[in-house]
Amino acid sequence: MMQRRRFLKQAGTLLAGGTVLSALDNNAFAIFKNRIAPSDQLVIGAIGINGMGWANVTAALKVPGVTLGALCDVDKNVLDKRMADLAKKNIDTSKVKTYADYRKLLDQKDIDIVIVGSPDHWHALQMIHACEAGKDVFVEKPVGNSIIECRTMVAAQQRYNKVVQAGQWQRSQQHFKDAVDYVQSGKLGMIRTVKVWCYQGWMKPAAVVPDSNPPAGVDYAAWLGPAEKRPFNASRFHFNFRWFWDYAGGLMTDWGVHLLDYALLGMKADVPKSIAALGGKFAYPDLSQETPDTLTTLYEFDKFNLVWDSAMGIDNGSYGRNHGIAFIGNNGTLVLHRGGWEVLEEPQSTNKASKSFVKPSDNGLNNHWVNFIDVVKSRKMEELNCSIQAGAHVATVAQMGNISFRSGQRLVWDKAKDKFTDEKVNGLYLAKEYHNGYKLPKV
Repeated sequence: MMQRRRFLKQAGTLLAGGTVLSALDNNAFAIFKNRIAPSDQLVIGAIGINGMGWANVTAALKVPGVTLGALCDVDKNVLDKRMADLAKKNIDTSKVKTYADYRKLLDQKDIDIVIVGSPDHWHALQMIHACEAGKDVFVEKPVGNSIIECRTMVAAQQRYNKVVQAGQWQRSQQHFKDAVDYVQSGKLGMIRTVKVWCYQGWMKPAAVVPDSNPPAGVDYAAWLGPAEKRPFNASRFHFNFRWFWDYAGGLMTDWGVHLLDYALLGMKADVPKSIAALGGKFAYPDLSQETPDTLTTLYEFDKFNLVWDSAMGIDNGSYGRNHGIAFIGNNGTLVLHRGGWEVLEEPQSTNKASKSFVKPSDNGLNNHWVNFIDVVKSRKMEELNCSIQAGAHVATVAQMGNISFRSGQRLVWDKAKDKFTDEKVNGLYLAKEYHNGYKLPKV
């Protein structure tokens, strides 16, 4: 196993240049891979390959010394499509095994790394079982679908001592890191308010449709897993799982963990003292959805307030952007998003801060995978750009907002006891009830 962890010195040199890597195509990477002995390669297996799971496979295969050993999905139609995609990339598909049951992928001895790209309600079980099977893990965000799942995932990483990277790839993109450095430089002056917004005009729930039989090739019972047993409904399946509490948490956990992450990071914030959320199904009351299409959440911290503002079907968010984080200081406001960052000066300040717009210079997802593979080789967990601990932190804060909305209450968090002061709310929402014979492991 130690031999499998060693890469050639030339590959290590290449890994250091994330920007260069992102500019190379798959054929260029194939050249580098051919210089690496099979015994020195890391083999990945991916569970859930319909969306970000597949994006992660694509990014992983750009890293020298990484090869694909297995794909797993409960939808055979997706598996067939991805195998065809591999063939188009001139990848030898005869060496890639396919599974409908993720446990069989975990039994495959040559798999070193597992990608968990399944719907949110599966993340905890699959990450924990992968660690238990001796695999390092790249788990998509949000890492857990409840606060208790987040805690258990952290405990599993610690018990099995595996490298676990959360899929919050913005932590590996340079302009995000530069913006946080500016925030923490003090140039903005006192920051009293941080605004985080996510206005997604293209996102819209599906229409209300009758229940039906699952499509041919779909193992629907396996897709449900620990979620409550319900008849198949096309408007709850694949991408639309995001809008149902059984499986996910709406925009708050879909985009929120990316954006809230940088708000918390910039302010070096732990957990809020109180949370108050208001919203509802205002834009699409007649479509198939449980999570709110409009939500405003106020998080109270010791020296600042954090505001989350989300809306589906609208693109005109704050500062003319459909998403972002604004650190509002006495000397200026730093506005950060995936398209870049800038500092808007405060006219009333005598010590104005300003900075012209800075565009991205690299690919965050590609960099995130380079960082992950580096740590898989070095075993220096502290060098992960987004450890499971970091992923669990922001997922917990996002869950707090959703719990406040669902309970209809302003909630107070008891940090010493690691729970809300309202025991009824704790009983209803800290953990997800598991069904169909599944249980969250006690780690």
